[in-house]
Amino acid sequence: MGTRGHLTRRLVQLYAGLALYGASSALLVEAGLGLEPWNVLHQGLAELTGLTIGVVSIFVGAAVLLLWIPLRQRPGLGTVSNVFVVGLAMDGTLALVPEAHTLAVRVPLLVTGIVLNGAATGLYIAADFGPGPRDGLMTGLHRRTGRSIRLMRTAIEVAVVATGFALGGTIGVGTLLYAVSIGPLAQLFLRVFAVPAASGGSTVVATGTPQGAILRP
Repeated sequence: MGTRGHLTRRLVQLYAGLALYGASSALLVEAGLGLEPWNVLHQGLAELTGLTIGVVSIFVGAAVLLLWIPLRQRPGLGTVSNVFVVGLAMDGTLALVPEAHTLAVRVPLLVTGIVLNGAATGLYIAADFGPGPRDGLMTGLHRRTGRSIRLMRTAIEVAVVATGFALGGTIGVGTLLYAVSIGPLAQLFLRVFAVPAASGGSTVVATGTPQGAILRP
């Protein structure tokens, strides 16, 4: 694969992955059976402020990105794109998908959302344009404190879930199912969507997403 074709594929994967991530997260919202940790916070803040969950996601992503400055993290194209694309895709999907009222609909929505979220994670991480703001916060704290990735991720997500739940975010069986399945799913889809090396090399900045750090349970 030539350099231009390689870059085009990576860009398509990046934006398809981010859009699918937002859409799949919206399915979890519609299922109403529990959200992934950061969206528990986003939903709680949305309840508090009256903003949409997608707009809150954008504001939180931008705020987290500011925390990269003292951590001396370097954002890439994927980092900045993550802030906006995921939130917009969430709100767009929520506007299109009708409300689900019965478990016969909500359970398939939950399962579909989690599987698609795993596929989306594999897509955008394999594109290798830099970690999302929240992943970068985790790895940045790991570097600055010397504490393990596992500890940093656990501490951040527990704090995020507790705050979101206190504000009215949804925790449920979906939160637990997401927690135990997203790592294996993302690892599977990382292999499926792995991008072959360019024959001429690539000059795109901020590659080297810490895949193991992001996917570690």
